[in-house]
This record gives sequence, structure tokens and C-alpha cells, in this order.
Amino acid sequence: MSKLKELIRELCPDGVEYKKLGDICQLNRGTRVVRKDLSKDGEFEVYQNSLTPLGYYDKSNYPAHTTFIISAGAAGEIGFTEKPIWAADDCLCLTCPSNISSKYVYYCLLNNKLFLLSRVRKASVPRLSRTSVEQFEIPVPPLPVQEEIVRILDLFTDLAAELQAELQARREQYEYYRDKLLTFDKVSRGGILNVTWMTMSELFDMRNGYTPSKANPMYWENGTIPWFRMEDIRTNGRILSDSIQHITQDAVKGGKLFPSNSFIIATTATIGEHALLIADSLANQQFTNLQVRKSLIDRINIKFLYYYMYIVGMWCRNNTNVSGFASVDMKKLKKLLIPVPSLAEQERIVSILDKFETLVNDLAEGLPAEMAAVQEQYEYYRNKLLSFPRFAAGA
Repeated sequence: MSKLKELIRELCPDGVEYKKLGDICQLNRGTRVVRKDLSKDGEFEVYQNSLTPLGYYDKSNYPAHTTFIISAGAAGEIGFTEKPIWAADDCLCLTCPSNISSKYVYYCLLNNKLFLLSRVRKASVPRLSRTSVEQFEIPVPPLPVQEEIVRILDLFTDLAAELQAELQARREQYEYYRDKLLTFDKVSRGGILNVTWMTMSELFDMRNGYTPSKANPMYWENGTIPWFRMEDIRTNGRILSDSIQHITQDAVKGGKLFPSNSFIIATTATIGEHALLIADSLANQQFTNLQVRKSLIDRINIKFLYYYMYIVGMWCRNNTNVSGFASVDMKKLKKLLIPVPSLAEQERIVSILDKFETLVNDLAEGLPAEMAAVQEQYEYYRNKLLSFPRFAAGA
């Protein structure tokens, strides 16, 4: 950062002026585009009321390197685009003069995002007025200083993006090999590699989850039996030994629990999400429990089915009844064919996928920590670099 110090010492040793955004940049609303004219892919992304593109359009109304602020919906969110875009009417777009770097303004806004969010009017649709943004003050050093600050901060954001890309690449590589290893030719019911094809109903005993009455405290107070919900998968992953909420034995219908080494798979709501249970437990009605039939236990490596559940989950997402509340077509699910190769082949596949999963999980634990450290460092330097003493005119 010695170059930045030299620039500041040379160009603004006595501090810089702070100016209102409306005095140095033009802020204009975008123009609404008719939804039917949007496409799923195209040349120009369309932004409306969030930083997630609404779709694509065949025209753009703002050039590359434009800073924009969402003024309704996700009001107060700040975006910067490297490519031309179409900004709709819930976007406030900044047009900067030649002595102001748009990316510099973007970083100034990010550094004071809490200020912008404090100006959002809470209503059924949160809104941020153009006046509030125009009144916002930022330090305005000479352009070379702005550009050097942008260069430094870009290094931090590029590093964070590289770490995220590395994690995503490893996940995609793992998913590719997982799907490849778990794909078998349906030559016949006997198949190749001594693969037997069995329907879900032939392979599993299938039971529905349920929610004991919340009105009965005897079902919940001092409960020790794990009772799983989607939140447990989100919090603790796909191999579950304990739950966030517990029930008592009185809440168990017929005294029968979902046994250890069985699966739960969401057949309503967040369809296809699944987990391996390694404790006797229950789950709510969003899930269907899959227990390998006792007559087949000696032919199955449970970890092989754990990995194959990713494919079953994808099948479920593609085979739903959409009338009313979305749910899996259970008649079709019961007929879904599952490959059961020899136990030796199952163990070979599991050995390979365990190594991939360990690698991905190590990255998933290590990289986020590294990314968090980079983010913390970035925010520290962003605040430090964008804090200038005010220039006192006539001093």
C-alpha cells in the first residue's frame, strides 16, 4: 500500500472533501420492462427489485461498470456490473463524471450499507428514496487515489471469488464421479456386473413421518427421542444422530420408531432432501422413511444406498404432483428401479466416494474459514482505506 500512501501524501496531504452523492453523480431510475419480453438466457441481464437477475433482455439501458442500488423489495442492496445491463424502475443507477470512479463509489456505498438500510422505509414493500441516496456523503479524493483504492479492494474480492470457485469446482467434480459410478446399464433385471434391479417397494419398507400434537405436553416435555425436520439436515448435514427437537415415548404411534441405518427423504415441500439416520428416531410428515427390508440387509452396504439417495432425490424433484401442494408421485416412486450390484462392487464404489466426500468436506470446512478471514480482512481495509480526514477549506 506504499503507492497509495505516496499518492495521498502528494495529492491530498491535508485531507479530502466530503460531498453529497447527488452533487457529484446523476441518480436515475431504470425503466420497467414487460415480463413477457424477458427470456431465460440472452445478452443483457435485467435487474428489478433484487441483485438476482429477473431474466434477460435483448437491449441494455446502462453500460458496463455501473453502480446501482435497489430501491424497492431488497431495498438498500448495492450492485456493480461488469457488463451492460437493463435496469428496471426499482433500480437507482449512478452515472459518474470522468473524475469519479464508479467502482470507488460502489465500495464507499458498501462501506456504509448500514446507513442506507437505516433509510429504508419499512412497508409491505420496503422502499429507499432517491433523496436519501442523494444526501449520502462520501470522501472524494483525486481520481488516482480512487483508482488505487479500487485496485487494492479488488484484490480482496478476487481472492474470495477464487476460493469460492475452487470449492464449487471440487463439488462439481465429486458430483460428476458420484453420478458416473452410480449409473448402471439397465440391460436386464440381471444386468451387467451382476447388478440386480429392484423397485423401491421391493427394496424398502416405506413409512410416513408425522408430527405429534403440540397441544399435548406429554409428547414433548423432557423428550429424548430424536424427531427430525428439514432444519436438522440444514444444520447438521445428511448423516443424523441427534435432532434439534425431541419427543417422548408417548408420542410414538404403535411404539415403532424409524430404525437406525434407515433413510428419510422429503416427499413434500423441499422435495428430494434426504439423510441417513444413525439413531432410532422419527421425523415429521414432510419425510418418508425408507428401511431396507430385513431379508435384504446382508446384500446391502448402507453407505452405497446413502450415495444413491442423491439420484433418488433428483428423481423425486422431477416427478411431482403439482396440483395443490407439491408432492412426489408416490405410486411412481414405489416402482422406481434401484440398482443393487454385488456387495464387493458396492464396497468399491463406497470406498471411492468416501474419499471424494472427505476431500470436499475438508474443503467445505477449511475454505469457508479462509473465506471468512479474507472477508474480515477486506472489510477492515475497506473501512481503513475509505476513511479520510476532512479537508478544511481556508485552513
